[in-house]
Amino acid sequence: MNVFPLQQRNITSSRIVYGTTGLGGSNNHDPLTDADLLKAERAVDAALEAGITMFDHADIYSGGKAEAVFGSVLGKRPGLRESIVIQSKCGTRFADEHSPQRYDFSREHILRAVDGSLKRLGTDYLDILLLHRPDPLFQAQEVAEAFQTLKQAGKVRHFGVSNMNAGQIKLLQAQLPDPLVANQLEMSLLDSSW
Repeated sequence: MNVFPLQQRNITSSRIVYGTTGLGGSNNHDPLTDADLLKAERAVDAALEAGITMFDHADIYSGGKAEAVFGSVLGKRPGLRESIVIQSKCGTRFADEHSPQRYDFSREHILRAVDGSLKRLGTDYLDILLLHRPDPLFQAQEVAEAFQTLKQAGKVRHFGVSNMNAGQIKLLQAQLPDPLVANQLEMSLLDSSW
């Protein structure tokens, strides 16, 4: 049997990751509903029954509601947090009154985004934090400082990236004391350009 990299690092035994982007209802500011919670509970149950114990989040999925509804499920199930792996992503910012949509790997944004994810998920730590899409203007040392702060505070155990090329990974890795554990690539039948 082949062992994939996260298994080699004893992070997870789950060979499939459940992507939570569809949880929490629409990508808007509407409050979560009982139907949203029921859907999340059923999704988590189905994943666990299929042997999936790793769940992939991002602070932007359903405007943060995917993490919030997942946190509600965790809150109803004492002990579940210790038996699963939670990965989340940060760094994508939507357009607002100050700026257009952009990527933000500033130390302040990474720290603020992780605190928001932890609050919505109702947990003290993330197993893995990924930088969501490459920020072409990122400063590797600033990212490394954010990662170090999060690790020392016990808020994140492992770090990785999403959709970065080899040069971007090498630049960032040169500033980090620990290895990046993942590069999550977007792929589907419609998107195979990776």
